[in-house]
Amino acid sequence: MIPASRSRAIARTLLTNHPRHLSTSPSTPITSVLIANRGEIALRVGRTASALGVKCTTIYTDPDALSQHALSSPLAVNLGAANAYLDGERIIKVAKERGCEALHPGYGFLSENSAFARRCVEEGLVFIGPPWKAIEAMGNKSRSKDIMIKAGVPCIPGYHGADQEPQLLLEEAKKIGFPVMVKAVKGGGGKGMRIVLTKDEFLDKLESAKSEGRNSFGDDVMLVEKYIGTPRHIEVQVFADKHGNAVALGERDCSLQRRHQKILEEAPAPNLAEDIRQDLWEKARAAALAVGYEGAGTVEFIFDNDTNEFFFMEMNTRLQVEHPVTEAITGEDLVSWQFKVAAGEPLPLDQATIAQRISKRGWAIEARIYAENPSQNFMPDSGKLIHLREPKIDESVRIDAGFIEGDTVSSNYDGMIAKLIVNGPTREVTIRKLHAALQDYEVVGLSTNIEFLKKICKSPGFIKGDVETGYIQKHHDELFASEIIQPETFAQAALGLLSKELSAAPPVGAHGTAIGFSSQGQRQFTFLTSDKDAVPVIVSMNQSGRKIFDISVKSPTLDTTYPSVICEPSSSSISTFFPHTRIESILITDGDKLTIFQQGKQIQLMLATPSWYEKALGLKDVANSVLAPMPCKLLRNEVREGDEVEKDQALVV
Repeated sequence: MIPASRSRAIARTLLTNHPRHLSTSPSTPITSVLIANRGEIALRVGRTASALGVKCTTIYTDPDALSQHALSSPLAVNLGAANAYLDGERIIKVAKERGCEALHPGYGFLSENSAFARRCVEEGLVFIGPPWKAIEAMGNKSRSKDIMIKAGVPCIPGYHGADQEPQLLLEEAKKIGFPVMVKAVKGGGGKGMRIVLTKDEFLDKLESAKSEGRNSFGDDVMLVEKYIGTPRHIEVQVFADKHGNAVALGERDCSLQRRHQKILEEAPAPNLAEDIRQDLWEKARAAALAVGYEGAGTVEFIFDNDTNEFFFMEMNTRLQVEHPVTEAITGEDLVSWQFKVAAGEPLPLDQATIAQRISKRGWAIEARIYAENPSQNFMPDSGKLIHLREPKIDESVRIDAGFIEGDTVSSNYDGMIAKLIVNGPTREVTIRKLHAALQDYEVVGLSTNIEFLKKICKSPGFIKGDVETGYIQKHHDELFASEIIQPETFAQAALGLLSKELSAAPPVGAHGTAIGFSSQGQRQFTFLTSDKDAVPVIVSMNQSGRKIFDISVKSPTLDTTYPSVICEPSSSSISTFFPHTRIESILITDGDKLTIFQQGKQIQLMLATPSWYEKALGLKDVANSVLAPMPCKLLRNEVREGDEVEKDQALVV
């Protein structure tokens, strides 16, 4: 951590390079805003706007009719179709009809659409974001790199030309040297990007990236860049006002990614030399000043772990998903800054004060809680949140969420359920606090990445700060190792199911005799784990007294008995006294699916369907059929009727 005295000296140097220009022109406070977004960012903007006394109007679509952001304001307008968050003209019309002075785009959707920002200004709305010309300049990856090179910001070697003939792009790739990255110039979020390792696969990867670019952004113009083998993704939060001031609010390391999309972000970046850190800040400020920037923005860099060099990647001309980690290390509300800058006020803090604050406020890490299945290549999921329990919130634990229990995560939109932000005095303490908070995070109804995030927090490489964008692939075997389910877990599942069964039955017998946990009897349950080659686990229970059970757990690899187990059930949890320990569990059922939370872990089991039941219903796999594991779109057929195919050959994309 940089000493405060040194921070002040560095900040003075930065201010010498970019003096602060105070303006005497009056500002015009914003009193009403339309929040042109959904989910947690709409709620996040609404909280700050309300705290500033700003009247908020929200918009929603048919799939979001019962969403939290739609219900957060009495001034809510239904846009109809699921894709209506992209209908700029309709949104502007709503803002004007509702008397809104300003429009906040959040992130995603239209937030980086320069034409939309321009139309807002033309219609007399204050666009709470940068000038449309800055969005346009930074939105094109080729043009933005030309601007950065002129501003003295280092860029990755590559081809950014207008000639898009595939053979020419291949020749340029050969000049750069493989491996290379092909990227859509208007891309983002990992879409329209492909890593090409050899010249033989270049044309196929190029066409794949172009296709994704057309489908995602309506543009298939590509650039080709040198691919860095062990890169880190380090970005700098910048802010600029209308008076020529620009500051850097520290950097964030966003190297923990899957599918080129972030899942963990932290500030400051670990294991980064102080001179490099300050150089990153300075280059980021230079980038903002080069395009006449205003408001919140993020300058993203690729950092080469092998050479300690960094290169400009792109500038996100909006508020980032991970802005809360910067808020944690600066103590500032960045959405409040956005409103103030849009109203014409100067920046609230100068660079020296920011540097001093960052030097004293420790560390912060954000974990994105996604509806996805990490074991199936992080495949997105959707569904109803039938059970949701969040960690306790305090000064060091924050949750920005867009859903509550009972809500549905729709397949129409991004699957991020919430952001968990934890801060502490050191990186080591912050990681431990994050792991503890994740242990208290319970979600049932769809797959999430919570258990995977717990493994990241325990991964030795991550703890040491040896991060890179390929970390998950590099440590795949460690992070995806199967965990052995202890026999006590199966016993808890059986006791929990028995408790639920008996709680639904009449509490007393015909002569006033208590039944259920107070009577004697035998019961048996058969469970399957979520493993591909799962074998049945049979739990037999013999009740020998009031709340006392003899339990056996058997499978081809298990044969365990627990005599005289005492079980105390409640509405959704059970506390069991085994001979060697006490275990408290929460059991949530969803049909035949069981989710158990105990000792900081989530375990999923399935009640095995009896063979006679399968036979009675005719349940069996249908040969030569395909079941899509998630909502999808058919892009093309790879074969024709009558073709002879081989095993594992691609048939459909």
